[in-house]
Amino acid sequence: MTKLTIHWPDADAERVEAAKGRLDVARRRLVARSREGILAVLGSVFDQWRDPESKWRRRFMDEFPERSGFSAEVARAGIELALESWTGEALARAVEGELRTTPGATPHTLSPFSMTSVILGGAIPMPSLLASVLPLCAQSPVLIKPASRDPVTPGLLAEAIAEVDPELGRCIEVVSFPSGDGESLGRFLAAECVVATGSNETIRQIRTRVRTSQRFVAYGHKLSVAVIDAEGWKGRDPRPLVEALALDIALWDQLGCLSPLALYLVGPEAARETPAFAGALAEALEALQQSLPRGETPLEAATAIRHERDEARIRAAAGAGVSVFESPGTEWTVVGESDAEWRPSPLHRFVRVHPVPRIDDLAKALRPVVRNLSSVALAGFPPSSDAREEVARELSRLGATRLCEAGRMQAPALDWHHDGQPILLPLARFTGMEIASD
Repeated sequence: MTKLTIHWPDADAERVEAAKGRLDVARRRLVARSREGILAVLGSVFDQWRDPESKWRRRFMDEFPERSGFSAEVARAGIELALESWTGEALARAVEGELRTTPGATPHTLSPFSMTSVILGGAIPMPSLLASVLPLCAQSPVLIKPASRDPVTPGLLAEAIAEVDPELGRCIEVVSFPSGDGESLGRFLAAECVVATGSNETIRQIRTRVRTSQRFVAYGHKLSVAVIDAEGWKGRDPRPLVEALALDIALWDQLGCLSPLALYLVGPEAARETPAFAGALAEALEALQQSLPRGETPLEAATAIRHERDEARIRAAAGAGVSVFESPGTEWTVVGESDAEWRPSPLHRFVRVHPVPRIDDLAKALRPVVRNLSSVALAGFPPSSDAREEVARELSRLGATRLCEAGRMQAPALDWHHDGQPILLPLARFTGMEIASD
C-alpha cells in the first residue's frame, strides 16, 4: 500500500510564524536580564568554540566540510586562525566599548528591538557566528535564516547557547525556507530590525521589502587585495612573505570578502619583479594544495578559470609581458600581469599580480573596485617606514576598512568595523534621558 504524504503549501511560512511567536514570549525575559549576564553566557560559548577538543568544534568539523564543500583541512585551519582572538573577554570589550557613554554627554538608555531577523550569506562560518549573537548582546531576540552554503553554523551555535543557558537559548531561532518562498520571506522580514548579508542584488531585493520604519542593516559585496613593496618583498628570505600571502588566498578557497583577488607590487622595480614574485607565489600555492587541498569547485567556476588562463596565455604569446603559472588541474592559478588594469577573477585560488610603479598610481589601479574595498594586506615594507605609512594613508583615503599583515587577512579582530561601521550600534536604538533624576 502506497503511503500518502501531504505537504501543506504554507508549512515553511507557518514554521517562521511559530518561531516568531516563541521569540516574542522569550523576549519578555531577555529584556529583564543584565547585559553583563548575557555577555557572560555568550563569552562562554565563544570560548567553547575556540577549543578544538570541545564537542561543538568536533561537531562543526564532522558536519561543516561535507555540507559546505570545503575540504576538512581548510575548514580546520580557517576556523582555528579566525577564532584565535575571539575570546569571551574580546566580545565583552567590543560590546561595552560601543555602548559606553562619553562623560558629560546626554545619558542614553538602550531600547532593544522587539525582534531582529538575520539573513546570512556566503560560505564562511565566522560572520555567521558573530551576526547571530550580536542582536542578543543588544537584548533583542534573533530569528536566523542560514546561508545555503553554511546550513551548519547557526544551528550548532543555537544549541551551544541553549546548553549553557536554556533561557537565553530560547531567544534564538533558526529557520530555513527556499529563497523563492515569498510568503515565508515576507513573514521573516516583518521584524523591527532586519540584517542581511549577500550579493548586491540580494541586498537590493530585500531592501524593497523592508519598510522605512524598520531598521535595515545591509552587508553587500566586498573584496580584498594585498599591496607589496616591490623592492622589499625578497628580504633575507622571501618564503615567509609569499607563504603568508598564499595562505590568505588558499583559506576558504578565496570565496570570502577577506580573500585577496589581486596583489599589487608597488615601486620602481615592480614591473621587473612581477614574474619572479608570481613564480614564488605559485610555488607556495602548490605546497598549500598538498596541506590545504581546495574543496569542491562548480563546473562553471572551473570553466571560467580555464577561460581566464587561455586569455592570459594569448596575451603572453602576443608579447604583452604576461606570465602564467598554473596547476595541472584548476587548483590554483597565478597570472603575472604587465599593468595594473583590473581584470576578472574566477576565485577558487585564482590570483593576479600587478605592477604599480608609484604609490600615487594605486588609486587609479583600484578605481574600478574602490567602493567594494574591504581589507588590504601590507607586505614587504619596513616597519614604520615612510613608504608603508604613505601606502596606509592612501588606502585609508580610498576607503579600505581594514589594513593588516600578510597571513592575517582571514583573521579580523572581533571588534573590526565591518564595512566601516560599528558592529553593534546599527542593531541598537536608544532613548535620550533629558529628564531630571532624583
